[in-house]
Amino acid sequence: MDTSNTVRLRLRFYKDVPEKIDDLRKRFENFAATPSDDYKISVCDDHIWMNIKGPKKQYWSPHLHLELEEKDNFTHIRGLFGPDQTLWTFFMFLHFLVAGIFIIFGMILYSDVTLKQPIAMDLIVMSLMVIVWFLLYYIARQIRSNGFGQMDELEVLFLKILES
Repeated sequence: MDTSNTVRLRLRFYKDVPEKIDDLRKRFENFAATPSDDYKISVCDDHIWMNIKGPKKQYWSPHLHLELEEKDNFTHIRGLFGPDQTLWTFFMFLHFLVAGIFIIFGMILYSDVTLKQPIAMDLIVMSLMVIVWFLLYYIARQIRSNGFGQMDELEVLFLKILES
C-alpha cells in the first residue's frame, strides 16, 4: 500500500484470499503462538490485531486491525492501520475540548451581540480554536508520517503470514 499518496488519517486496504476464514485464522494463531520480540498478534473471532512491541514501539507506532469476512469461496480481508489507542483517545479528547470551547464562545458571542456588548474577545477565542483545530490536524498528519516505516513492516509481516 502506498502510504504517502492518501489524504486519510487512517489508512485502509482490502484483500481477497482464496481460502476459508478458519485456515487464515489458524495461520495467525500459529504465528501469535511463536514468541517475537518485535510484534504482538491478538486473534479474537474474525478480528486480528497486529502491534509493534518492545524497543521498536514509539508513541506514534501504528497497529494493524484485520477483519476477516467470508464470501462465496474466498475470504475478504479489511485492513485498517491506526494509531495507538491511548494517543487516539488523547487526540479525540483535545478535539472535543476545542469544539466545546468554540461552541461556548459562540453562545457568548450571540449573547454579547444581542446585548450590544463588545465581541472582540469572543471572536479572538473562536479564531484561536479554529487555529488549534488545524494545528491538531497537522500534528496528526506528522505523527502518521512518522509511522510509515512501521506500517510497511506490519504489512510485510501480514503478507508473510498469508504466504506461510
